[in-house]
Amino acid sequence: MDYIVLDMEWNQPWPGSPSSKKPLPVQIRGEIIQIGAVRLTEASTVADEFQVMVKPKFYRHLNRRVSKLTGIKETRLRDEGIPFLEAMERFRQWCGEDIVFLTWGFDDIGILRENLRLYSLEEGWTERWYNAQMIFNAQTDGSNSQKALKTAMETFGIEASRPAHDALGDAYHTALICAKLDLERGTREYDQALKSHENGFHGAELPGCIDRKVFYDYADKHAALSAMAGAENICPICGGKMLGSRWFAQPGRRYMDLATCPVDGKFLIRVRLSQQEDGRIRVSRLTYEATSEAAEAYARRAEKADPEEPARPRRRRRRSRPAAKKENETT
Repeated sequence: MDYIVLDMEWNQPWPGSPSSKKPLPVQIRGEIIQIGAVRLTEASTVADEFQVMVKPKFYRHLNRRVSKLTGIKETRLRDEGIPFLEAMERFRQWCGEDIVFLTWGFDDIGILRENLRLYSLEEGWTERWYNAQMIFNAQTDGSNSQKALKTAMETFGIEASRPAHDALGDAYHTALICAKLDLERGTREYDQALKSHENGFHGAELPGCIDRKVFYDYADKHAALSAMAGAENICPICGGKMLGSRWFAQPGRRYMDLATCPVDGKFLIRVRLSQQEDGRIRVSRLTYEATSEAAEAYARRAEKADPEEPARPRRRRRRSRPAAKKENETT
């Protein structure tokens, strides 16, 4: 049996773009554009590697945020990318039969399965997988927060030798971390680690955090964000109602907003949305001081005035008939 340490990069359409409005046979959070994987033997030996660029079929224009984060350009996808079906055939052949997947986070396997469903491909071969973050936490500080890959590398004294936010680079560094873990014990105790995580908090915490809470059972993203800006937008100091300003989207289904308490001033709110087993939405909410590093990140984002959803173009009023103008003004 081999462990396959998997990492992927995927493209997402820009909100409001034609691609984002195009209905797909299966709902996906992103279309895979790069797959990187490293084989780890049961003896914790880092073995061979796999990498492939995937030419997008549905979200053909690369989101500029994705391009900036990964360094991938559309020209590279055109030159090196192969169709998803061919990429999957190569990847499955390289993986072999008796395998267990390891990922750094919960998203990669979900994205892979969504893309497999999009092409009506069988996904049973992805059932055996573990989030290596949970094993790392259980065998280090015992926390239930998600650690950045860089943080885990620093914990084990691993020097970066590959580029970050590159599928193969991240998979390789994850494999080096996993090689220092007791994977046999970690997989055996995984259910308990996962339970501890689910009862705890999702998301990395930046300096300046003064409050953290978890909320459950929202119908969808809009209901969750409405609650975070409404009934649950409570001042961590006095417990009074706060007023929000604007949600800005961040990678990984994260959002941030600057809230104001009439008594205690401003606080930065960061939330992460995740899907429960029943399909409903779970929210991890962090509250930061207004002078924190996170609040400064919000200020930089707000300066760009680039909200999550683009403003709708204003309609021109008709000038011909007064009746038409009046009707237009009342709609």
